[in-house]
Amino acid sequence: MKQRALWSAAAALGLALASGCGSATSPGSSGGSGDGLVVWDWKSGDASAAAYLDRAKADFAKSHPGVDVEFVAQPFDQYYTLLGAAIQAGRGPDVMLFNGGGQLRDRVDALVPLDEYVTRDRQRLAGWDAFTRDGKTYASPVTLQGHPLYYNKALYEQAGLDPERPAGTWDDFVEDCGAITGKTGAKCFGVGNKEGIGIQFFLSGIGSAVLTPAEYDDWIAGERDWSSPGVKRIFELWRQVDAGGLNNDGVNSTAMFNDAFAVFQSGRAAHVIGLMSDTGHWKDFAEFLDPADVGVMAAPVVNPEATPSLPYDGGIGYAVAKWTEDPKRAADLVRSLTSPEALGAFHADAGAITSDTTTDVSAGGPAVTAITAGIRTGKPALHVALSSKTIDLMGRLSQQLLSGSTTVDEAVAQLAASDAAG
Repeated sequence: MKQRALWSAAAALGLALASGCGSATSPGSSGGSGDGLVVWDWKSGDASAAAYLDRAKADFAKSHPGVDVEFVAQPFDQYYTLLGAAIQAGRGPDVMLFNGGGQLRDRVDALVPLDEYVTRDRQRLAGWDAFTRDGKTYASPVTLQGHPLYYNKALYEQAGLDPERPAGTWDDFVEDCGAITGKTGAKCFGVGNKEGIGIQFFLSGIGSAVLTPAEYDDWIAGERDWSSPGVKRIFELWRQVDAGGLNNDGVNSTAMFNDAFAVFQSGRAAHVIGLMSDTGHWKDFAEFLDPADVGVMAAPVVNPEATPSLPYDGGIGYAVAKWTEDPKRAADLVRSLTSPEALGAFHADAGAITSDTTTDVSAGGPAVTAITAGIRTGKPALHVALSSKTIDLMGRLSQQLLSGSTTVDEAVAQLAASDAAG
C-alpha cells in the first residue's frame, strides 16, 4: 500500500477536477489487485502519525486484502479550498479528514451518512456530536480536542505556592499570579492573539467558570444572550487580564501557534490555555518542561454559581465522500482508522487524546490523567458553537478590546448581531 507524503496544491486540485481520485472498482466488489481507495488529510505526512496509519492499514487489510490505500497529505492552510474544489466537481478522494463542527457540517451534502456502518463503535468512541448534523453522523471521531488550563508546577514551587493545590477562585488565582511574577518574573498567562485566536481559547477555557450551567447549556443550544452579565464579564476579564499585566507583552502581535505556547514552555508564563491534542498540548510541553511539572487545573471560579468543566469536542474525524463507488468499503477504512490498535498508536506517538475511551493513557503522566478525568463531566467548547463569520468578527473585536479602540458593550452588540444573522 502506498502513502504519498505531500502533493502540491496545484497537483491535488488538478486531480480533484480532472481524475477525481475515486475508487477504481465497481460497487460491491470485494477488492482485488486493481482496487484502490484514496484518502485526503493533513496528518499522514507527519512522522508521529506513521505508526497510527500502519496499524489502520493492517486492520483494513484483514477484511479487504489487496485493496490499495493511498494517503495524500495536503497542506492544512489550503485543505478546505482544495476539498471545496473537489466537492464542486463532484469527484475527489474516497475518504477525507475533517475538523469537527462547522467545517464538516457545511459540507454534509457531499458526504455519506455513516450511521449504519459505525453502530458497533458508538459506545467505544466519544466526540460524535461534532460530526453530526440533523441527527445523522457523517464522520467517525479520531481525536478529542479541547482547551485545558495548563500550569507550570515548578514556577508555583519557586513562588512558595503548593503546586498540587492551584487556586480555586479567580481572586485567589490573581493573587497567586502576583506571587509568581514577584518571585520568578514569569507572567500569569502566555497568550497569542495576532490572528484573533487567543479570544477563542479564553472564551472556552474560562467561560464555564463565569456562566451558570444553564447559561452555558443555552449558549451551546443556540440560545445566546450576548448582553447578559455573564457574557459581558468574560469579555471584561479578557480586557482586564491584559490591562493588569497578567499576559505576556504584545499579545496582539504574538501568534497563538506557536509563539504563545513557547512563552509557556520556556517558563516565561505560569499558565496557558492550550489544546488536548495535535499541538500546544501536554506532549509538546513535556519536551521542554519536566513532564511532572506540567499541571492541568480547573478554571478558577469567577461566579460562585458557575461549575467549571473541561471544554472539549470531537477534534478530527474521517468521512466518506458521496461519490465513492463502494461506500461500505470506504466506511470500513474509516472504522480501521478509528480501531483500538490504530488510536492507541496515535496516542503513544503523537500525544493525541483519542476518541477511544478504552485507550490506555497511564503512561502519559499527570497532565493526561487530569485531562481524561475531566472528559466525563466536560462540555462542548463555547466558541465551537459559533459560526465561522462570528468567530472571525470576535477575533477582530478582541484585538480592539486590548488596544482600547472598542468597549465591551460595543463588542457584544456587534457579536449579537452577527450571531443572529447566522
